[in-house]
Amino acid sequence: MIRCKKNVISLLVVGIALVGCNNDDNDDELYGNWVSRSAFDGVARTGSVGIVIDNYAFVGTGYNGDEYLNDWWIYDSENDFWEQKADFIGSKRTSASAFAINGKGYVGLGYDGTNKLKDFYEYNPETNIWIQKADFAGTARYGAVGFQVANTGYMGTGYDGNYLKDFYKYNPTTDTWTVSNGFGGNKRRNATVFTIGDKAYLGTGLNNSVAQIDFWEFDGSTETWTQKRDINNGDDGEYNADYSIIRGNACSFSVNGKGYITCGGNGTSTWEYNPSTDLWVQVTGLESSGRNDAVGLTINNRGFVLLGRNGTSYYDDVWEFLPGVTQIDND
Repeated sequence: MIRCKKNVISLLVVGIALVGCNNDDNDDELYGNWVSRSAFDGVARTGSVGIVIDNYAFVGTGYNGDEYLNDWWIYDSENDFWEQKADFIGSKRTSASAFAINGKGYVGLGYDGTNKLKDFYEYNPETNIWIQKADFAGTARYGAVGFQVANTGYMGTGYDGNYLKDFYKYNPTTDTWTVSNGFGGNKRRNATVFTIGDKAYLGTGLNNSVAQIDFWEFDGSTETWTQKRDINNGDDGEYNADYSIIRGNACSFSVNGKGYITCGGNGTSTWEYNPSTDLWVQVTGLESSGRNDAVGLTINNRGFVLLGRNGTSYYDDVWEFLPGVTQIDND
C-alpha cells in the first residue's frame, strides 16, 4: 500500500472536513430516520461513558460546564425510561473509557479537572455495587477508546501529555492487564470505535489538532489489526471522492451488521460503513443540534446517540437511528 501522500492529503482536507460537518448535504436525498426518545434524566453533559449489558444501557460521569460528575444511570430501551443507580465510586471525571464483559461494566481513565487518571472500576448491575479493580497498565490518560470483543476488554490510544497509540487488554478473571498486539495506526485521542461481531472498527480522532484519516479493523479472535480504506476525500473519480467522515470527538454504533459514525466537530453528518465492501455511504444526519463528545450505544441491534456539547451548550436529548427508511421531520 502506497502511503506517501497521506500527510499531505490530511493537511489539505482536515479544514474542509471539519467545516463540512457543520454544513451537511441535503438530508432529503439521504436515507435513515432519527426518532427522539426519552431524555436523559440526569443533568445535561458531555464526555460521559456508556456501556450496554443485556438489553440495558448504563451511562454516567462527564462534565456539565460547572462540575465533573460521577452519577450513574440505567436506560430501559424497550420501555423508554431512565433510572438512577449507585454513583460511580471513583473521582468525578470526564473523557473516561468503558466496556462491558460477561454481564459487568468496567470504567476507568479520564480527567478530573486536575489530573489524568488510570484507576479502574467494575460495576455489577445485579447488586448495583462498584468495586475498584487493578489500575490500567498504561499511563494515566483521557480521550482513550474502550471496547469489548471476543469476551475481552481493550483500552488504548488517548492523551497523557503525548498522543498515544498503545493498547492493553483486561482479564476480569485474574484482574490483570497485559499489552495487546501492536496497533499500526497513527497516534490519536478522541477516536471512536464500533463493534460488529468479534471485530472492532476504529477511526477518526485528533493528533496535534489534525484529524486522522486512517481506519482499522481489529479481529478479536486473532488479536490482529488490519488497515482498511482511508476515510478522507479522494481525487475525483475515486471511491471516496465525496467522503467527509474525518473528524474528532465523534461517536458511533452498529445496526444490522453495519457501523455508523456521527457528530464530532460540532456537526451532525452521519456515515454508514459496510464491512463486506469496506465502503461508506452518507445517511441522514442527526436531526438535532451538532455536537462533540456525545455517547453512541448499540442496544439489542438498535443505535442511539445522546448527550454531548456544542460550545457552551450541553445536551440531555436521546435519539435513535432507524436505517434504511425515509427521513421524517419532527418525530
